[in-house]
Amino acid sequence: MEYKLPQRKEVSNKSTYGRVLNISGSDYMSGAAYLSSVSALKIGCGYCFLCSTEKCMNIVASQTQNIVFVPYDKLEENIKTADVIEIGCGLGQNRQSNKIFEAFLKYTPADKKIIVDADGLNIISQNPEKFICKGFKNVVFTPHPKEAARLLNVDNVLDNIEEAAKLISEKYGCTTILKTHNTFIYSPENRTYTNTTGSNALAKAGSGDVLTGMISGLIAQGMDIFEGACLGVYLHGLCGDIKAKELTQYSVMAQDLIDAIPSAIKTLL
Repeated sequence: MEYKLPQRKEVSNKSTYGRVLNISGSDYMSGAAYLSSVSALKIGCGYCFLCSTEKCMNIVASQTQNIVFVPYDKLEENIKTADVIEIGCGLGQNRQSNKIFEAFLKYTPADKKIIVDADGLNIISQNPEKFICKGFKNVVFTPHPKEAARLLNVDNVLDNIEEAAKLISEKYGCTTILKTHNTFIYSPENRTYTNTTGSNALAKAGSGDVLTGMISGLIAQGMDIFEGACLGVYLHGLCGDIKAKELTQYSVMAQDLIDAIPSAIKTLL
């Protein structure tokens, strides 16, 4: 596969590069909200709006001044104006998070571009038909093996990762990124991709949140859903490889991956 970054135009502004709405984080998981928001900006999108709890937004605001913050009572209007919605990173699985996910389902049109990760996938797996009946057309799921097993209501998917990714795509009508040591991607159009970058340096809390943000940021800039997913996975793994050389595979953390995004981009320019 040929990896092509979205083009930067000489005459442009922040709106040119897309608006990401990130419905993520909770009172005790602000890190996921921070990582998935900042990585979307670092990969090149024009705006990232974080919709979360007041406590989470206050914590993230103390760490960065680059994100726009959105209270939950403004969710509907921000869904309308978003180019891409990412949902689920650190969202939690409780009454409040389920209520938020219900609102997301209610207000999001079927043709909106959506990336679902982590607790968003776990909420879907509890009642798949609620999500399936919406008929979303441009969705990316990013499960690790346990989340994939929940989505398929099976005990284990590790015996056949490719088949599991295919089954998830067929069941939910999504492009599936099944995250393993060789991440495999399968689209509803039967397009497939096996990633060649990355190592156990990525096996660290927060790594998946960075990936979700990177993919959202690329798609916000106009990339095709499948190609954006593939490029995001490739660059994410490359960030891990770059930082592993510097820090060893033991010591790479999620923030290090974000810091390596410029170096990864330079390898493709």
